[in-house]
Amino acid sequence: ATVQVDSIATSGYWMVGADGGVFSFGNASFAGSAAGTSLNAPIVGMAVAPHGSGYWLVGSDGGVFSFGSAGFFGSMGGKTLNAPVVGIAATPNGQGYWLAAADGGIFAFGNAPYLGSLPGDGVSVHDIVGIVATPSGGGYWLVGADGGVFAFGNAPYLGSLPGSHVSVSDVVAMASTPSGQGYWL
Repeated sequence: ATVQVDSIATSGYWMVGADGGVFSFGNASFAGSAAGTSLNAPIVGMAVAPHGSGYWLVGSDGGVFSFGSAGFFGSMGGKTLNAPVVGIAATPNGQGYWLAAADGGIFAFGNAPYLGSLPGDGVSVHDIVGIVATPSGGGYWLVGADGGVFAFGNAPYLGSLPGSHVSVSDVVAMASTPSGQGYWL
């Protein structure tokens, strides 16, 4: 099962399965995988290092696996979480990353700045499905299964599905435009 796709290469991309298997296509380089590794939890996200020379995988327990040029900066693996981790986003220079939990909790590692979270804002949600960093690394968006978008740091809020008369409950991911001035759900 493919859980997330991330792309940097001009004519390639990566896919990761819940078992940690990584599949590279086009000119996306393969740097290793967690397939065959005894995982404590399924893999739920992938983030690609600058220039596509490595990547991170994250499990729902917050465990992080780094491959290629992607450095390891810490994880939530082995720690008690209020909600499972649902995604990972890397800083633009690859020296840090954020983990997002289903309740909107954020965990920052390396040079990724903590810029707030939903539990910290008093918002009670349990359906966050992903995180996307701004191109500058000065902010991030969280997206919910209902299409709700939450902006932190320099991430601009540009709208979301709740309140737009569109009723959905199956949004699974979000992507930013290269400028960071738009996004897709």
